[in-house]
Amino acid sequence: MCIGVPGQLVEIQNDELRLALVEVGGDRRSVSLAMLADEEVEAGNWLLVHMGFALARIDEQEARRIVDSRIEMSSELAGRS
Repeated sequence: MCIGVPGQLVEIQNDELRLALVEVGGDRRSVSLAMLADEEVEAGNWLLVHMGFALARIDEQEARRIVDSRIEMSSELAGRS
């Protein structure tokens, strides 16, 4: 099972190599857009990111739902300790 995290595209760093700067949880990292070859992406778009690759473009509501779910799961796991 892969766990993707939502990130917001800040800028395209290299269009030819399909590399972008994406903000994930307050950290900025370089991410490959190669798996989104057929999709138009631009600054401000939300992406599902895993292991340095953008897997899908998602809307802001989906990004927030994923973040909220991860926070809830973390809280539940912390409560079990």
